[in-house]
Amino acid sequence: MLHRRELIRRAGLFALASGPALAPLRVLAETVTLPFGNGERPLVAYPGKRPLLQMTARPPQLETPFSVFDEGAITPNDAFFVRYHLADIPTAIDPDAFRLEVKGLVERPVSLSLAELKAMPGAEIVAVNQCSGNSRGFFEPRMAGGQLANGAMGCARWAGVPLRAVLDKAGVKAGAVQVLFEGLDGPVVPETPDFAKTLQLDHARDGEVMLAWSMNGEDLPWLNGYPLRLVVPGYYGTYWVKHLNGVTVLDKPYEGFWMKTAYRIPDNDCACTEPGKPAAGTVPINRFTIRSFLTNLADGATVKAGPTPLRGIAFDGGSGIRAVAVSLDDGRTWSEAKLGPDLGRYAFRPWMLQADLPPGAHAIRVRATGNDGAMQPLEPRWNPAGYLRNVVETTRVRAA
Repeated sequence: MLHRRELIRRAGLFALASGPALAPLRVLAETVTLPFGNGERPLVAYPGKRPLLQMTARPPQLETPFSVFDEGAITPNDAFFVRYHLADIPTAIDPDAFRLEVKGLVERPVSLSLAELKAMPGAEIVAVNQCSGNSRGFFEPRMAGGQLANGAMGCARWAGVPLRAVLDKAGVKAGAVQVLFEGLDGPVVPETPDFAKTLQLDHARDGEVMLAWSMNGEDLPWLNGYPLRLVVPGYYGTYWVKHLNGVTVLDKPYEGFWMKTAYRIPDNDCACTEPGKPAAGTVPINRFTIRSFLTNLADGATVKAGPTPLRGIAFDGGSGIRAVAVSLDDGRTWSEAKLGPDLGRYAFRPWMLQADLPPGAHAIRVRATGNDGAMQPLEPRWNPAGYLRNVVETTRVRAA
């Protein structure tokens, strides 16, 4: 078995070809001020990325400028957000030496090369990846954690092999309850726990969870998990382990920090608490809440009065979008938008509406309804970690 540091050491001169230095290529003079306190962010270009909003440099945390989401339902690789927890990130991985180790409660532990994985029957899915803390900066009262606006999300076409097929290759034994996933990124100091996540066995074997090596028809970008990452459709990005090299089948629930302590939400119907109050009980974060956005008009914009096309995106945790309603008068009346192409129940669903904006101020609100009947709340819900934000968004514009 090649452990993390040995794999990276053996990469050798391969780094010159495929291992990017993780220092920014360009730090632009331009900054973006997000619409909340302490919201100024530099625009920074990292290897393989266009200028993105930098929240932290070590580890790199990069948010997609919101205007990108008006370019189409598929988020370009070079604009896709970046989120790491640990700062010791691999900068060179030899794809020929890389191995995925599958072990634990299995009949036969296996060590699979990329070529062996790619020789297995493949799968493809269009799915949104969204950071658990997306939009945290808008919570009131504020809480600790990365102060993100709405750009820590993206939708891509992922290709790889179903996790179920890899587990079947190893042969899961009776008594298995969870599957543990680990990647090549690690902590800088030994006191920091390694990043590891688990899924219940039935979820891991549902046929949709994927080990992906391709994103939008290309190799995974380095900063999005090259050469292999876990794709968990409908679940928040904390489960989408990057640089994936370890899969372990467990006979009891995992109690590591990143499952037992971090990424927890209130254990109640709304996953919320009274602002400023702790939760009485918690569970691990899981599926997305339903969301929708207006993408072609920015808050505070001035537009020409009269016919005005409105467009945007909506998504949820996998039921699919049934309808999007738009209000031009701050929620007093609503009109149904036309839905665009359906790329799958885990994808961004485009919507559009031809509106008429008379001169004056307008508060445009967008509200999605899922096929399961879920609907965005009109008022924001609060939780101590700043997760799951999905309030109906309001964009204020002036027509002149």
